[in-house]
Amino acid sequence: MKEKMYQSLIELTNSLPLSKLLMKFSRSKISRFAIPSYVKHYEINTEEIEGDLKSFTSLHHFFTRRLKPEARHFESDEKTIISPVDGAIEQLGDISLQNNIVVKNQTYSIKGMIGNERTFNKYIGGKFIVLYLSPSDYHRIHSPIKGKIVNQYSLGTASYPVNEAGLSFGKTPLTTNHRVVSEMKHTEGGHIAIVKVGAMFVNSIEITQASKFLSKGEELAYFSFGSTVVLLFEKNSIVFPEELYDKHKIKAGEVLALKK
Repeated sequence: MKEKMYQSLIELTNSLPLSKLLMKFSRSKISRFAIPSYVKHYEINTEEIEGDLKSFTSLHHFFTRRLKPEARHFESDEKTIISPVDGAIEQLGDISLQNNIVVKNQTYSIKGMIGNERTFNKYIGGKFIVLYLSPSDYHRIHSPIKGKIVNQYSLGTASYPVNEAGLSFGKTPLTTNHRVVSEMKHTEGGHIAIVKVGAMFVNSIEITQASKFLSKGEELAYFSFGSTVVLLFEKNSIVFPEELYDKHKIKAGEVLALKK
């Protein structure tokens, strides 16, 4: 009953007109007056932001803010894979031989998530991790490895919430929301799929990379509003550090996995 009520409410509110209205307001000059209260409400650390609050022309401009170069350390050891984002670790574990993952008691098909049979076959029996970006987080996405983008495409249309309630009660948002899949190949071999999942109302995932060849930590894209990144790893390619299983939050550049 709780699940049905949640889904019905989202169906009523997740409309194209509301989505366009929200985006229009967030990009308007008048929305800049909401920035101080936004910062206070979400307890955002302004010391690490590139530029002062008065330099932002809209709420969207602030939301997609860059950080000072020293605000994040991107681990350079080639044996490590780093987190591409700041976010909460919602789930991590194994991709089943039936190509499924379980997140918040919901079962997701990897094939449904990335929509490409040749691509998803690589990840059967591998590992996955789900990283949720809240409205308080830094929303730029960085490359987790040094390598080349070998495939990149978009899927889905409307977007439902990807917060804890959305993952628990929503209509499998990780496989139905608008998303952009970037598949990368290590310079030393092996692949990683980076699935960027759009959030409720706003589907904007902006790709910013200038080249298919990316250094570790180089900017790849950004979200216009809070969302989720799912990373998929090939079988026998990585292990998660033990401490990651007890960790709730992670920052861009911190070690996420170790290459085998």
